[in-house]
Formats: sequence, structure tokens, C-alpha cells
Amino acid sequence: MSISVTPENPLALIAGPTASGKSAIAVALAHRLAKDRRRAVIINADSAQVYADLQVLSARPSEEEMGGIEHRLFGAWDGSTACSAAAWADRAKAEIADCHASGAVPILVGGTGLYLKVLLEGIAPIPEIDPAVRAAVRALEETAAYKLLQVEDPERAAQLDPGDRQRISRALEVKRSTGVTLGDWQRAKSGGIGEEINLYPLIVEPERQWVYDRCDARFAAMLARGAVAEVEALLARGLDADLPVMRAIGVPEISAWLAGEIDADAVVAAGSQATRNYAKRQFTWFRRQPPADWPRTQPKWQSENNDIDSLFASLLRK
Repeated sequence: MSISVTPENPLALIAGPTASGKSAIAVALAHRLAKDRRRAVIINADSAQVYADLQVLSARPSEEEMGGIEHRLFGAWDGSTACSAAAWADRAKAEIADCHASGAVPILVGGTGLYLKVLLEGIAPIPEIDPAVRAAVRALEETAAYKLLQVEDPERAAQLDPGDRQRISRALEVKRSTGVTLGDWQRAKSGGIGEEINLYPLIVEPERQWVYDRCDARFAAMLARGAVAEVEALLARGLDADLPVMRAIGVPEISAWLAGEIDADAVVAAGSQATRNYAKRQFTWFRRQPPADWPRTQPKWQSENNDIDSLFASLLRK
């Protein structure tokens, strides 16, 4: 599909860690735009909420939480198909273009930084890796792989921890298979829309312990709302264990409990810990990766309403 966007086309982006209140801010912004007779459409940018199979475990917004606002790309992928960042970005571009064509304001909301990065900056056009090269690299000892990377791609080696086996192997196999370093491929990114839209970003970064407490409460609530039945349905499909949907937070933990490998208390503890660990990684990503000039806010849902007019003043002036 041909995507036509111009600098006049607005795109709001609300990002941050899980359980931080992003969805509520997105809906509040959509209602505020509606007061100015501007239609808004919320577009999902969360790698778990894309799967139809994970309504409960991904904390996909309910009809009530959607507040009457149109939501897209929520539950848009069947769990049998892995949704890559590139595949999501292609769909998101199409949805954004459709919104602009109809005069609507698209609002991206989610915590998957890689999705947002690929959409805005594009993706490196790295060719398929030679299977023989991949097998040879993956067979290397960890220390040997890092030493070889220091010789073959010193720039990348300097950026990686010597124990980061996955990224070391990726960089080494790219260099050996293509003859070009991963860094050079990434500098040749293409397909991003960052220069073609008028972006209104907001990073939501609550107090960390508040998020962790919400993560614990959310996972317990998921178990009460049908997460176990959701995992049972997934297991009944006999899907490949390496698919993203089978590795989503809560699925391995509940699967282990259903298999009798852990008890009920352990599944709550493991699921809550996995959710907190994920939130911690998101905090780190959103602290380091977005441009320094992107606005940031600490949501105040507990004590007072967020000032949408202030947070999105330039968008609302349009």
C-alpha cells in the first residue's frame, strides 16, 4: 500500500512502561480532541496487545476503558503468526495514513520501544543470514565469539557487554554473512516516517515503585479475570513454544502451574516478578532511547486529573 503523509499530518505518541496509565491518557486526549470536533483514533503499539489470544494477559483495554473511542491494531494478529516490528510498522503506517485521509488524529499508545523506533526511523535492510554462517557463529564459545567480534566489528564490540551472547552472535553473523557491519546496516535504515509527520510525543514515567505495585495488582487481577482459561486455550492449539504469544508474560508461568511444576502461590510470584522485570526494562529503554526533547510526565491519576491541555498544547492549538 502506498503511504502518503505530509508534515501537516499530526501524530500523537504516548509511550512508557506497562501499567503506567498510558491508555487512560490516550483516551483523555481523544475526548479532549472531540471537544474541538476533531476525531481521534487510538493505534496500538504494544507487542502483546497485538495478539487476539492475549486479551487478558496483555491488559488489552476493555470496551469500557476505550471510552467510545475507536481503537485499532488491538488483537489484530493471530497467535500462530509472529508479529515483527517491521510487520507492525507496515500496518501502523497504513492506519496512520487512513486516519489522515479521513481527517482524524491518530494516537499511538504502547510500551514497545522497538515498534516505535522502526516506525519513525525505519529498519536496516539486512539480507537473510546464510544458515551455515549462523550455525557456525552460534557454535562458538561465548568468549571466543566476543574476541572475534572485537576483531571483525570493533565498533559493535565496544558497545556490547562481553556476556551479551545474543547480540554478539547477531553482530558477528551479520558481518560474516553480508560483509557489512551491523552498525553500517543500521545507518542505512529506510522506511521510517519520522520526517514525514508532525509528531506530538509524550513519555509517561510514573514513580517506579507505584508502577511495580500496579504490576503486582494487575497480574493478580488477570488471574481472577480468566488468564488461566486464556493460557489453556493457547496450549490446546499446540502452537510452537518459540512463538512470541507463547513467551508473553504470564503464559510460561501459568503453563508451568497447569503442568504441576509450580504451585498457585509460585505462579502469582513468578508472573508478578516477570511483569516488574519487563517494566524495569521499559523504564531503562525510555530513559535512554527517545530524543532528549520529547516531553515527559508523571501521571497523577491517584490525586488529580492530568492536564491534557498542557501536555498537548501545540497539538490542541491546530
